[in-house]
Amino acid sequence: MPSVLRLVTRTDLSAEALFDASLNIDAHVSSMAGSREKAIAGVTTGMIGLGQTVTWRAKHFGVWFTMTSRIAELDRPRRFVDEQVSGPFRVFHHVHEFESDAAGTRMIDEITVGSPLFGALVERLVLVPYLRRLIRRRNANLVASLGG
Repeated sequence: MPSVLRLVTRTDLSAEALFDASLNIDAHVSSMAGSREKAIAGVTTGMIGLGQTVTWRAKHFGVWFTMTSRIAELDRPRRFVDEQVSGPFRVFHHVHEFESDAAGTRMIDEITVGSPLFGALVERLVLVPYLRRLIRRRNANLVASLGG
């Protein structure tokens, strides 16, 4: 059974700015410099849109991985979903939500992930904490790049 992680990032930036930065391939590559992530096929620069794919190559746990994701849903500036089309996971489904209020925006990431090699215990003890740290760093980088 896949694991689910949820991460909330609070900022005074607008939902529109965060939404657009989250769909920007160049901003994503910059935010993932630690894993040397690169877009190698599909949409490789600029904005990605509904139905479009991007193939990523990155190093995690000392191993190179390749994963193709597709933007399956898009409702600007409230929500979009990317999901693995091919790659290392049994399932990878990432819901991005942006909620505005008087104090700014809540950026909510909900990721459903299933490992093809390891069981639920390893997913919960290793993969989910790793992804939580990775997304937290990515979001901090996106917020900082927008001046937040």
